[in-house]
Amino acid sequence: MFLVTFTVLGVALSGIAGASVAQAGDGDGRPDVTVSTDGRGDFTSVQAAIDAAPAGATEPWVIAVRPGEYRELVKVPSSKPFLTLVGTGQHPQDVVIAYDNANGTPKPDGSGPYGTSGSASVTLDGANFTARNLTFANLFDEAAHPEITNRQAVAVLTRADRLVFDRVRFLGNQDTLYLNSSSATVVARAYLRDCYVEGDVDFIFGRATAVFEGGEVRSLTRGSSTNNGYVTAPSTMIDNPYGFLFTGVRFTSDAPAGTVFLGRPWHPSNDPNAIGQVLIRDSWIGEHIGAVAWSDFSGGWSWRDARFAEHLNRGPGALITADRPQLTPEQAAPFTVRAYLSGSDGWSPEARQR
Repeated sequence: MFLVTFTVLGVALSGIAGASVAQAGDGDGRPDVTVSTDGRGDFTSVQAAIDAAPAGATEPWVIAVRPGEYRELVKVPSSKPFLTLVGTGQHPQDVVIAYDNANGTPKPDGSGPYGTSGSASVTLDGANFTARNLTFANLFDEAAHPEITNRQAVAVLTRADRLVFDRVRFLGNQDTLYLNSSSATVVARAYLRDCYVEGDVDFIFGRATAVFEGGEVRSLTRGSSTNNGYVTAPSTMIDNPYGFLFTGVRFTSDAPAGTVFLGRPWHPSNDPNAIGQVLIRDSWIGEHIGAVAWSDFSGGWSWRDARFAEHLNRGPGALITADRPQLTPEQAAPFTVRAYLSGSDGWSPEARQR
């Protein structure tokens, strides 16, 4: 049964100018190192700059990334907290960090395919990571690889706590943004301000606690007249009241009306304690979302047993039906940006952005 009380518990960024390094917030001022494809920086690859960062830092270490495409795998280890990546272009699309592995892509050493987590272009295990004014992408071409049937292709996998993404673009198809934590017993938080996320199937998924404030979530069409995918696939653990919050977000698509779902509940390894939580409030929803906005997951997991709800949305797809649970003002009141992010340490990254 749907726990409506939860007691258990913009426009596309292509038109938004980015921040200069001096406007970066954490680590304002001169960067510690610069990455540039033309060799005029300290490094020519993002990973080389990360490798050079101090271990165990207690304050931001800023990597300025100059315009260009960086075709490389990027990993931030848990030993490198407080890293900040700042794109120095005028727009987020001026700096692109990308790779093209999919779940089913064979590893060069012949040890097997990469798997979903292993497909990530960028993997973030370092706490207090910040990214601003750049693009992360997985460029796996589904049409060019019909031999690969496991097509999950992650642009960014997060497993660390206290992450901030400010005016960042996440590009992919299936499984674009994997918001996770280091283990099922650990809560990890992420704040995404004025970001752009695009994909088609389950393209925002995982067990992390994440707030999307402003920005755009764009569903790509798969050419179907009936089902063009699912925006979210949360696997929030049952003892965590806060999964994904979308507030002031634009949900857009060029898919036919009523052919995209807002989400479905993911139960990794059929874990019955993964009871996904999503609240979409005060947002604009396009007509690609229909009268039935949530879907069951394979294996017999009903969306009605998850914690899915909406509150005060608008737009042609913001329908109110028996299959789209709505919170009353009283029920919605506790589910604020601060409630999702503050935790036991009072973390408040949203306050620093205003």
